[in-house]
Amino acid sequence: MRFDGKAAIVTGAASGIGRAAAQRLLSEGARVIAVDRQPIPPAEGMLSMTGDAGDEADVVAMVRMAQDRLGGLDVMVANAGISGGLAGLFDSSIDDWTDVLRVNLIGAFLAIRHGARAMLDAGASGAIVCTASVAGLRAGAGGAAYSASKAGIINLVANAAQQLTGTGIRVNAVCPGLIETGMTGPLYAHARAKGRGDRIGALNPLQRGGDADEIAAAIAFLASADAAYVNGQALVVDGGLSSSLPFAAPRRVGKATF
Repeated sequence: MRFDGKAAIVTGAASGIGRAAAQRLLSEGARVIAVDRQPIPPAEGMLSMTGDAGDEADVVAMVRMAQDRLGGLDVMVANAGISGGLAGLFDSSIDDWTDVLRVNLIGAFLAIRHGARAMLDAGASGAIVCTASVAGLRAGAGGAAYSASKAGIINLVANAAQQLTGTGIRVNAVCPGLIETGMTGPLYAHARAKGRGDRIGALNPLQRGGDADEIAAAIAFLASADAAYVNGQALVVDGGLSSSLPFAAPRRVGKATF
């Protein structure tokens, strides 16, 4: 019960990683406000709010809800994000980029800005965790706008940690690899329809895709006192995919490698 008595907000909590993170925090004793633009499935002990993570008025409202209903804010999980599709760099429009950056990057900025302000006003420390992606580390894991927005988050948490020096408020990011969620659902469905479901995640050393609960566990770690000395970091959870540069896989015969 690492979050017993703690108040938390999770954005993008209607499904996928956000839903898993909200349930994980709830299971460990937190009082949780789940926020999403989509309807949020009810859960015992969880409050919900319809809101847009990239809209400042909605972010102010969710923080105020935490203050009014939960007595403050201890954990902010800025998870909401959109993919923006896989259009090439020269095929996407300014409107496409603006929408992705507004939700993914500006949404994280607003969560940090107003979440940290609430923690400071209460004179308390806290933890802010933003969902970035391995797409923010290297090319090849998402569209250009999405990848740029996630790279921005990785740099944003480092800057925020420095700006909050001396406050006791920690800001970190988690960088998921290939995780089965509503966003990646079409990719999984296509692979399975082609009889290639067993190849999902084959490029990482664990040779499988990840589960939203595995990312939720990483988020809970970063938000907890177990990570009390972790600050301004981007924790990669991708089965080892980003641990190497591309290379030709070794030929294997039984358990031997040649």
